[in-house]
Amino acid sequence: MKTVQISLNSIDKVKSFVNTISQFDYDFDLVSGRYVIDAKSIMGIFSLDLSKPIDLTVHADGDAEDVMSTLKDYIV
Repeated sequence: MKTVQISLNSIDKVKSFVNTISQFDYDFDLVSGRYVIDAKSIMGIFSLDLSKPIDLTVHADGDAEDVMSTLKDYIV
């Protein structure tokens, strides 16, 4: 499991992010305050406060470097 902060401050960025992580079989969670949502849910993402960075947790077996390199454009 790996956690990083990401920024999703536009509609296009949210759509691109969901399309990118949908390629992976791992589970992804977004954590904002006390809310935890499935990061592959575009409707769930829009229920969060996107004006500030959000914690992304990747539930990957062992090394998640392939995911992190793919998500470098979103990581704060």
